[in-house]
Amino acid sequence: MAQTGRGFGYWASMLLAVVMALFGIAILAGGAWLITLGGSWYYGIAGLGLLTSAWFIFRHSMLGVWIYLATFLFTLVWALWERGFNGWAQVPRLVAPTVILILVLLTIPALRGRFAGGRAAFTAAAIGIIALGLSAVTLTSVQQSSSLFAQETPVPAEQAVPPADPVAPAAVLTAPAEPAVAAIGEAPATRAAEAQLPVGADWPAYGGTYQSARFSPLNQITPENVGQLERAWEFNTGDLPSEAANGKYSPENTPLKVGDDLFMCTAKGIGLAIDAATGGEEWRFDPVVADDAIPYGATCRGVAYYQVPNAAENQACATRILWGTLDARLIAVDAKTGQPCADFGTNGEVLLEEGIGDTAPGWYAVTSAPTIVRGIAVIGAQVKDGQAEDAPSGVVRGFDAITGELAWAWDLGNPGNHAAPAEGEVYTRGTPNMWTTASGDEDLGLVYLPLGNSSVDYYGSNRSELENQYATSLVAVDVTTGNDVWHFQTVHHDLWDYDLGSQPTLIDFPTADGPRPAVVLASKQGDIYILDRATGESLFEVEERPVPVGGVEPDYLSPTQPHSAYHTLAFPPLTEADMWGMTPLDQLWCRIEFKRSHYEGPYTPPTTDQHWIQYPGYNGGNDWGSIAIDVERGLIIANYNDMPNHNRLIPREEADAAGLIAINEAGGGETTALGEAGPQAGAPYAIEVNAGWRAPFTGLLCKQPPYGGIRAIDLATGATVWDRPFGSARENGPFGVPTFLPLDIGTPNNGGPVITAGGLIFIAATTDNLIQAIDIETGKTVWSDTLPGGGQANPIIYEADGREFLVIAAGGHHFMETPISDAVIAYALPE
Repeated sequence: MAQTGRGFGYWASMLLAVVMALFGIAILAGGAWLITLGGSWYYGIAGLGLLTSAWFIFRHSMLGVWIYLATFLFTLVWALWERGFNGWAQVPRLVAPTVILILVLLTIPALRGRFAGGRAAFTAAAIGIIALGLSAVTLTSVQQSSSLFAQETPVPAEQAVPPADPVAPAAVLTAPAEPAVAAIGEAPATRAAEAQLPVGADWPAYGGTYQSARFSPLNQITPENVGQLERAWEFNTGDLPSEAANGKYSPENTPLKVGDDLFMCTAKGIGLAIDAATGGEEWRFDPVVADDAIPYGATCRGVAYYQVPNAAENQACATRILWGTLDARLIAVDAKTGQPCADFGTNGEVLLEEGIGDTAPGWYAVTSAPTIVRGIAVIGAQVKDGQAEDAPSGVVRGFDAITGELAWAWDLGNPGNHAAPAEGEVYTRGTPNMWTTASGDEDLGLVYLPLGNSSVDYYGSNRSELENQYATSLVAVDVTTGNDVWHFQTVHHDLWDYDLGSQPTLIDFPTADGPRPAVVLASKQGDIYILDRATGESLFEVEERPVPVGGVEPDYLSPTQPHSAYHTLAFPPLTEADMWGMTPLDQLWCRIEFKRSHYEGPYTPPTTDQHWIQYPGYNGGNDWGSIAIDVERGLIIANYNDMPNHNRLIPREEADAAGLIAINEAGGGETTALGEAGPQAGAPYAIEVNAGWRAPFTGLLCKQPPYGGIRAIDLATGATVWDRPFGSARENGPFGVPTFLPLDIGTPNNGGPVITAGGLIFIAATTDNLIQAIDIETGKTVWSDTLPGGGQANPIIYEADGREFLVIAAGGHHFMETPISDAVIAYALPE
């Protein structure tokens, strides 16, 4: 006898039931585990509902539809209760259940039973359609502004007070007077301030000027005509990764513009001059840097321009370009010809490894531009993190910009001596380094050094007292003598790699008593500080807040950490509900991991018996791209990252078994089973870091979006003017597959903004490979263009032949997983 009801619908409903059962088992098991960890009960209940519904649908009972409807409505209510109408947050909560709901409703004609009558089926379908509509409304409410996230109210300027306790850890410490070390060729007192080139037609320094406001007075391009921007020219440097470089390219370069030329360096340190109006190459100088000198990535953020005072116009190297290389050389070439300056060092270069002691290729590298104040080129170096406590010194040095002779050395472990080490000695090893770019005040004769952490980042009990005082501090140094005048610490006993990466900005800060010369300092953990430029005194209260102590170094941790009352880019502590994913399954996995991890909010002590959450991570807050300030409009523009890291300290025995070896040892620096990990040789623990805290199977971040934003801050008060997610989902997705969604999800970003008097912010930085123009008044994007590589670099603005140009070196970034490129692109309005 022939069977009836065994058509496509019959078998499709059985297949759906099997799929639902598999998901139900996983969600029920994971949900039960989460309940035992003290987490949400939702997954256990939903998994049970999914399994029960699957059983009845497998038996072709209409009761399975009703049970799933109840489960879905429960899911919808829970999702709205936990995250409201936040579309991105609801993706893992509602997308997969909604797809299953559609499939379940389609099985109705193939089902039977006393709940399958015509009226009952119609009612079930109607309820399902209504539920689908509610889900669609929730999912399409993709959040366009991160302003829904609570943020502490900044203290108004009129309430600003200096730190109450002058000897508190966050207070300014003034170094005792020390004997001055004579600058080359003249006494310190006679090295006078020199004229500085202004921003406008030119862009003469990495941050515009050495005051680093990243503001251009040009106003030819406006929100009204920016849509007409077109590519004026494109130049290709020819510097692309070789096979030996293993793809490790992150150029991060910002060109300079002086006169008719752009000056820049490529990822491997090739110096270039390009015609600013046409993009034609003028000269190139290749210092020939070997691939094994590349640390994390091949990076050369910028070069410096210097005009020799009173030099004849036709004198060789009367104007010169200086930059550092990955193999630790300071290069000087003629700005007109690209030929090495014979009067500088030896054949135009100074070997920066002199006095450093034991090192290895890639361990000690220069990645940032020198800062030249009163004829002294000030430069630090990147010391590769996580390798060993006995690391190369973080010494910062000043060299005569004409002769290349050492003017002074700021060696933290030897504060009484600014000369080179005696024969057989080296600069103090393992001290905090300055891998980023300094700022300078020509009138005061001060350079402002943003210091990183001691070696190693995640263990501190072996650090010296001076390291504890100066690590993660801004240090003002007299550029003539090398004496430090004051320093301001942003993290005490830093165990979180919260280096000061952002270049400080020097402005005249508006106060009730008139403008006050100040330093604006943005940090990785999000706080923004306003400090007196001459004394380091904070213009706003710096509150010492209690923080948890514990982990493996409870006696070393500081019981308090400074917090700026002016402004913070940081968000509230994470909760289990902040965990994210593509589906309920990976969100459940991240929730389980969250509950299994050690987390006590900001400054969670590092642990070894379980993973610990660092939020924000070491690339959180504001980093090397730095802020931009429009003093005329009274606005700070800051882009930022909003991502955690998932870390664990690894006992030495486990690290040794995994083959974690420092870079200076045979076989060191190789990839191990521990992934992104540092051996931290000399400390009891190595470190394992999951930057961004990515799920292993999808590659998505465990925290819900946004992962990055851009914010306008009222300069006078520190109040937020506007704030929005920054970066679209077009080039991002699970398993590394782009979604092509042109929606602002807020992506990770590296690189900073530039502001124009025309009312625009130009910035790339995000992982969607776009450069954007943003209306500074509203925060809305008014123009964008797709770059051939990642835009992890700072753009510049200048004028040539009467046209305002926007230029960016779109070099890409291997760590940010954006395409590598050698393109330098210029935009301008049509002629």
